[in-house]
Amino acid sequence: MGAGVMQKDAGGQRRRRRGGRARPMAEINVTPFVDVMLVLLIIFMVAAPLMTVGVPVELPKTAAGALPSDAEEPLTVTIAADGRVMIQTTETDIGELVTKLQAIASERASTRVYLRADGSVAYEQVVQVMGALNAGGFSDIGLVTDTGGPELNADLTGN
Repeated sequence: MGAGVMQKDAGGQRRRRRGGRARPMAEINVTPFVDVMLVLLIIFMVAAPLMTVGVPVELPKTAAGALPSDAEEPLTVTIAADGRVMIQTTETDIGELVTKLQAIASERASTRVYLRADGSVAYEQVVQVMGALNAGGFSDIGLVTDTGGPELNADLTGN
């Protein structure tokens, strides 16, 4: 940390000067700076993975209030029990779904869409409609459910 007194001799090498006027050394010792930076690097390398969430999902709340209303009416796509697909209240053929969604997405500011599906609809059809929503430009898909479903913490063994 301290500044030493050094002088160059005729050969260009440094040697300590024993007498005469002392000249302060104009070099900065960067070793403490490097030590501190390495410690900070290790701290951030350890802490960074702890700050991220493993799977980005929006978890439902049991006693949640209403969602804040947007300026535009939320887009809702519904899959009925008989397999019909409806955008808002208009029935749409599954083959035309992507083109209609692309047209709607170009006019909307939000990419949020709510998907409502009857409980008896096959999982395959729900996933196909979700793929069509994604291909149509809607990346923020919310699945609409009813409250009062089975408790997951219940004792399923019957004991």
